[in-house]
Amino acid sequence: MEYSVEYSKRKNITISVKGGVLVVKAPHKTSRESIEKVLMQHRRWIETHLERAKERAQLESELDGERISELKRAAREYLTPLTAYYASIMGVRYGRISISSARTRFGSCSSRGNISYSYRLMLYPDDAIRYVVVHELAHIREMNHSARFYSIVASVFPDYERRRALLKKVPK
Repeated sequence: MEYSVEYSKRKNITISVKGGVLVVKAPHKTSRESIEKVLMQHRRWIETHLERAKERAQLESELDGERISELKRAAREYLTPLTAYYASIMGVRYGRISISSARTRFGSCSSRGNISYSYRLMLYPDDAIRYVVVHELAHIREMNHSARFYSIVASVFPDYERRRALLKKVPK
């Protein structure tokens, strides 16, 4: 298993997959043996995340300029009225809506209530899309991910955990 190691002033070993590459962050003077042991303990997690990264890279390679323009147009047409609909249900007001090319976030909400959605969200099932809309609108009331924040989300979607899990899968 190939991986890169970043040594730094830290207490624990962490592993992540970035751009399809396994990255290990470890305290200075950590032995290769200790790193290998952690990697073996987390082998299933690593294999799952490396496979997911490979699938995402494949999906990205299939998105040409025309398809991206199509997805952006669809996102604007679908997400704008959907946001208005859920905002009225939740009793919140938002600012501007923009469609971005963000790769690591499906949505974001600024402190001024401006909401940005990634066009990539349109590749996911409707339940996941609606979850992201409600998630971002909930940030207008709670700008964090506290229990109070999730109770706002749950007031609209009691099954929000199932919906959120859909975003972890690579769309087909």
